[in-house]
Amino acid sequence: MPPPLASTDVHRRSLKRLASAAAPSVKGGAGRSADALVQASDVLPLPIRHTNLLFSVVFIASLVFLMRRWHEKVRSSVPLHFLGLSEILAVVGVIASLVYLISFFGIAFVQSIVSCHDAEDEFLLSAPGLGPGPGPAAASSASTSTTSLGTVPICPLPYTDNAAPQKNPEVTAEDEEIISSVVAGKTPSYVLEARLGDCRKAAGIRREALRRITGRALEGLPLDGFDYASIVGQCCELPVGYVQLPVGVAGPLVLDGREHYVPMATTEGCLVASTSRGCKAIAQYGGATSVVLRDGMTRAPVVRLPSARRAAELRAFLEEPNNFEIIALVFNRSSRFARLHAIQCALAGRNLYMRFNCSTGDAMGMNMVSKGVENVLCYLQNDFQDMDVISISGNFCSDKKPAAVNWIEGRGKSVVCEAIINEEVVKRVLKTSIPALVELNMIKNLAGSAVAGSLGGFNAHASNIV
Repeated sequence: MPPPLASTDVHRRSLKRLASAAAPSVKGGAGRSADALVQASDVLPLPIRHTNLLFSVVFIASLVFLMRRWHEKVRSSVPLHFLGLSEILAVVGVIASLVYLISFFGIAFVQSIVSCHDAEDEFLLSAPGLGPGPGPAAASSASTSTTSLGTVPICPLPYTDNAAPQKNPEVTAEDEEIISSVVAGKTPSYVLEARLGDCRKAAGIRREALRRITGRALEGLPLDGFDYASIVGQCCELPVGYVQLPVGVAGPLVLDGREHYVPMATTEGCLVASTSRGCKAIAQYGGATSVVLRDGMTRAPVVRLPSARRAAELRAFLEEPNNFEIIALVFNRSSRFARLHAIQCALAGRNLYMRFNCSTGDAMGMNMVSKGVENVLCYLQNDFQDMDVISISGNFCSDKKPAAVNWIEGRGKSVVCEAIINEEVVKRVLKTSIPALVELNMIKNLAGSAVAGSLGGFNAHASNIV
């Protein structure tokens, strides 16, 4: 009996012959690619869908023919085992098609076995130990085997001191020094844009430093093709790439007598299609009309005073109509677009919550509102020097949280829209009926939302398209 090493060498030589046989077909481009797995259905003379249809028709037709013939024999008292030529052919057709259809369900099982063996061989062929000894030749052999068989590299392990990640060959010597400084913590990552003067280069260096620290590359995240200088000091600090989103268009939406096409950036399936279907139903019966009731963004700082009486004095000062003009003037200095409309106060002990409501033009405008609020707080401290500012936002705004104050007083744009859709459009476009829609609204939107304890939004998740 040969020793285990001998059998291992024999298996390795067989795998090497397999790799050398697979390489010419890949290199030459003739035939199928070596990384394409053998399909069990490749032995069939016709495409799999045509073969399935053919055998299904043969099975059903032969079975129906035999059932009719045997029914006639029973009625005429003819023995069933007496078969004519047509009946023999029908029996053969039933058996042959039945064997095929039963075997068809085993194709996936056979394919899984074939794929498992192919993947096993590719893994063995790509192992470093199967090639020549250590050195450049071994690396070349390993890379050739890996390329020819289409293997996928194993997921890298996290960074450890014993196995440091490899360096990127595209990194220059100058960049290497900066990356090493960032990795060592000597250079803060947030100063790269200011120090280098090249925002794209800063993002690339930050990305490479992150790869070396974590041991994982940001594969699939694009780096080139974006203007990183446009976001410096504006949004998204410490960039390492950007995300591409597909943009669909819904419409036309007929609103107030005008047609609008609505671009929607989303990765959710059926969202753009369902929105377009709703726009179509609205447009076919004259469109929708809208009225803007309120337009005001809010920010509510919270301050603390030495006593509740002192807090009440500040509230009275803010709600005094004669003082509003000077407060609005101080607030409006922060922006060309922000304009203060109202101040609503709520007292809780020594704490005073001041809800500033202002218009912000076409922007959402939280930053410009916060700057205006800060100007007003500085102004108030001239007369109320014992006022202690706790937070620029005291959650009385209320920002990004469900709150009754927003539902009652409004935050942002409060809009009412109206659209009338007749029964014919409901049936043709929405594929339902008016009684079914009314019943669904009662059971789901009203009763279901009440069971869930929904705050305000008793609807079919209208915010899904916002």
